Amino acid sequence: MKILQEGEGKLIGWHDPDEQRAWVQKKTRAMVDKRMSISDAVKKYVTDGDVIAMGGFGHIRISMAAIYEMVRQKVRNLTMMGKTGVHDIDVMIGGGIVSEVEVAYCFGHEMRGLSKCGRNAVESGKVKVVSEISNAGHQWRFLGGMMGVPFIPTRTMLGSDTLKKSSAKVVEDPWTKKPICLVPSANPDIAFIHVPRCDIYGNCQYDGYVVEDFEIARAARKLVITTEEIIDNEVIRETPWRTVIPGFFVDAVVEVKYGSHPCNMPGQYYFDEEVISEWLDMSKTDEGLKQWLDKYIYNVKDFDEYLEICGGKEKMEYLYKLEHYQAPLKAPWLDRKLNAGGKK
Repeated sequence: MKILQEGEGKLIGWHDPDEQRAWVQKKTRAMVDKRMSISDAVKKYVTDGDVIAMGGFGHIRISMAAIYEMVRQKVRNLTMMGKTGVHDIDVMIGGGIVSEVEVAYCFGHEMRGLSKCGRNAVESGKVKVVSEISNAGHQWRFLGGMMGVPFIPTRTMLGSDTLKKSSAKVVEDPWTKKPICLVPSANPDIAFIHVPRCDIYGNCQYDGYVVEDFEIARAARKLVITTEEIIDNEVIRETPWRTVIPGFFVDAVVEVKYGSHPCNMPGQYYFDEEVISEWLDMSKTDEGLKQWLDKYIYNVKDFDEYLEICGGKEKMEYLYKLEHYQAPLKAPWLDRKLNAGGKK
C-alpha cells in the first residue's frame, strides 16, 4: 500500500498475528477450577514492563481490587492502554506502577474535574505519554487483536492532530484511491476485568453495557477476572446468552465482593464519592499521596480490610441503596462522622 502519513506515537501492544495465534493455542480449553486470591493472581500473571489493559469504562465496573494489589506488590514500569481510564489509571500512576501511557481520555475524573496526580506525573516526567488515540481507535485496536489481523481500516482520526500523535498510518485505499487510516491491532500482555458473576471456570455473565470488555478479553494474552460472585456452572448454562466472556479465554478467577469500589458496579452499588473526593484532594501533593497510599493500600493487608476502613458493611449497604435510588440524603455513618468533627 502507498503510505500517505505515519503517526509519531510509539507502537505498543502490537504482535504479529501468527505469533499471537501460537500464544493463544497454548491456553487450555479444559474446564478447570481457576480460582485463586488476587494476591496470587498478580504474582503469577503480572510482570514488570507488561502492557496492561483494564475492563470497564470510566468510573464504572473497574477492577480496583486488582489495582490496589498491584500497587501493594510494587509492580513497576507497566505501559497502560488508557482507553477511557480515569480513577483506575490515576491510582496506578499515583502508586508508581505505570511509566508509559497510550491515552484516549485520561487524567480526568469526568464531572469531578481533572486529575492533579496524573498531570503532575506527566509534567514532571515520571510518566510519559507515548501515544495518543481516539476512544474509537482504542476499541478498534482491541478488535484487531481479537480478530487476529494486523490492523483495522477506519476513517477515525483522519485529518486530526490525534492521528499525528498516534501509532496509526494513513494509506491510499487501493479501491477508492482515497486516504484510509490503519489502526494497529493490540494484544495487551495482561488484562483485568471485573464482572458481576462467573463460575469457577471463568465463564462471565453481564447485566449491563459490555463496552470494550468483549474485545479486550479476546485480545489479551493473559486475562484475570475479578467478580462480585462465583456461581454454579449449572446456573450459567441456564442463561447462556448472558455469557459475554467464555472461560477458555480466562487464566484466573478471583471472587472479591465490592471489587470495583469506590467506583460504580451497575445494579449493585453506587460510586463512593467520599473516597473518590478524598483521593482527588490528597493526591494533589506528594505528601498527601503518600498518606493516602499508606492509609488505603500499604497499611492494610487485603481488600476486605480496605473496605472496613471505607465504612464497612454499613457503607456498602448505603451504596447499594444509592444505586437503586433508595438512600436518604444523609446516611448514619456520615452523620456520626460530621458530629464527631463538631459539625452539623
